[in-house]
Amino acid sequence: MYKSEQLAQHLRRLIENGSWPVHTRLPSLREQAEISGFSLMTVMNAYQDLEAQGLIYSKEKSGYFVAENAKTQIPQSATIVSLNPKIEINSLVFKYLKSIQSKDIVPFGSAFPDHHLLTPSKLLQVVSQMARDQKSYDQTTNLPPGNLALRKIIAQRYCMQGIPTDADDIVITSGGLDALNLSLQALTRPGDYILLQQTTFYGAWQAAERLGLKVITLPEHAKYGFDLEAFEQVIQHYPIKVCWFMLNAQNPIGFTVSDEIKYKIAKLLHEHKIYLIEDDVYEELFYGMHKPLSMKYFDRGNLVLHCSSFSKTLGAGFRVGWVYAGKYSEQIQHLQLMSTISANALIQNALVEFVSSHHYEKHLRLLRRRLEKNKKRFAQYLKQHLGQCCEIYNFPSGYFLWIKLPLHISSLELYQKLIIKHISLAPSPLFNVLETNQHYIRLNCSFEWTSRIQDALDQFIQSILNFP
Repeated sequence: MYKSEQLAQHLRRLIENGSWPVHTRLPSLREQAEISGFSLMTVMNAYQDLEAQGLIYSKEKSGYFVAENAKTQIPQSATIVSLNPKIEINSLVFKYLKSIQSKDIVPFGSAFPDHHLLTPSKLLQVVSQMARDQKSYDQTTNLPPGNLALRKIIAQRYCMQGIPTDADDIVITSGGLDALNLSLQALTRPGDYILLQQTTFYGAWQAAERLGLKVITLPEHAKYGFDLEAFEQVIQHYPIKVCWFMLNAQNPIGFTVSDEIKYKIAKLLHEHKIYLIEDDVYEELFYGMHKPLSMKYFDRGNLVLHCSSFSKTLGAGFRVGWVYAGKYSEQIQHLQLMSTISANALIQNALVEFVSSHHYEKHLRLLRRRLEKNKKRFAQYLKQHLGQCCEIYNFPSGYFLWIKLPLHISSLELYQKLIIKHISLAPSPLFNVLETNQHYIRLNCSFEWTSRIQDALDQFIQSILNFP
């Protein structure tokens, strides 16, 4: 436990047992440092944690005071996390991504599907043809908000899902993460409260840390994926400015939230005037005939900024994303011109040609079938060999399995043990900053079954069964 957490727990007990009544002024940062023996930074982090939990509040030039609702607690399931310099999620993610770059590594830890399933030959033909045409490189027509023809095609796809959309609502970005980051930056200011799922894509943690935001986390519901009751209580208790949720083929766990729950989430967002940044980059990787609805479908009052990308269906080489920005379109464009400027002009033009044809839908259908087949085989093999000691979460979409390890096994230690053997996997500290939730891994199961894949899986299985 960090020193700031120890101090925060001690101060919390003083508040809860009545030693410090409501509106009592806390010792100043310097006074608390002298009393406790901790550094000023540690004291500041502890005070910020207590403030994020609603136990204390600050007055400019006056200090910190005990809040009126200090004894009103969020249910235990709604764990609260305040990002601070001690968490260092960016450093962890950087080291992890650097460690899995080698082509010699079996990429069970990759966030992308097997590249052999992506980049259809027809798309490569389109790129090759356009590469010989100088007009395809004209960046001026592809600057923010992006290629008009591509925006029209994306808008048409929204309309086909029952979401009225105009090309002016869409801003093309340099991938899904760029769309998410720009949206969060447009909607927040340092010190704002945002709500994340407790276990979520590490890009959300990185963005919150970079922008200096206060983070509240929402636990997953064991049955439904999304804990609606905890969500309602959190937004009633805290001044949440923005939510960042992934509700379709959620990364890393894999669940898809039902349309009924999505409708109720949208209703609560509307009642409390809270914005939602919807991370929906896996929206096309569903199984079966029916594509799950996005939160944008249920949006009331233009509170949802829907973000998606072509990179999970066409590969990392086609890292072009977009955000349904609506009234925030111009603001996001301004931010874009100060950072990534625009997505690759040649790729935008190639996507116009490819996505507007029947080839894209044919590719998506084939991709879904192959992902479903590959994931099923992985799940059966792992359940056969690890079913007695591990809990395997297998949901009907995407290409990830989420695996709960025996409690004596640290997912980070398991990753470190296997990366030496050139096998990668994604440990739960990338997705959840709580020390009590570090016994899970995310496994990419998009790969065709080969002797190399089976051998790597066998090593993974033996590392768990023989873990010291």
